[in-house]
Amino acid sequence: MSIVPTHFGLHLPNWTLHWLSRQPTRFADVEARMRTAIVLARENVQQGTGGPFGAAVFDAKTGRLVAAGVNLVVSHQSAVLHAEVVAIALAGQAIGTHDLAAAGHYELYASTEPCTMCLGASLWSGVRALYCGARDEDARAIGFDEGPKPADWPGELRNRGVQVVQDVLREEAIAVLQDYAARGGRIYNGRMGEGAG
Repeated sequence: MSIVPTHFGLHLPNWTLHWLSRQPTRFADVEARMRTAIVLARENVQQGTGGPFGAAVFDAKTGRLVAAGVNLVVSHQSAVLHAEVVAIALAGQAIGTHDLAAAGHYELYASTEPCTMCLGASLWSGVRALYCGARDEDARAIGFDEGPKPADWPGELRNRGVQVVQDVLREEAIAVLQDYAARGGRIYNGRMGEGAG
């Protein structure tokens, strides 16, 4: 008889607890918030706990960090645990709702623009704004398959009430991607969009 898992424990790597404990309670501006997502991505690479992606959900009015996320795909054996999804899931748990828009005005900061999956997660989460560091093409340049997205995905989100701001500290975010590639980081989307055939 095979055993089918019936629960899923989502937890950040141990280093994040120490790192988060040293952070301020409020982040005053867009650059400070984006730098949080980028540092999470950088530490995830340097600690060897996942891919080069970080994300964070902030209360837009107060600047309070609600939840942090790092890429956990390989460590949790789950293709869906991208940094944005992790941050959104943990934010929902922290706030007590699946619909962040119903609870206030929350913003998602991502060290790299969202892939196809994270684009959908960003929309369905109820965040009111999405701030991005590196571009889609920057992730593709080191080998990641970001999936098919509408050509004007920022416009699509704006049409649904989600503000999109691109290129926030882009060079710092690109440096994390390049460091991951230089270290021989695992590119874990091996089919690169090809069918399983």
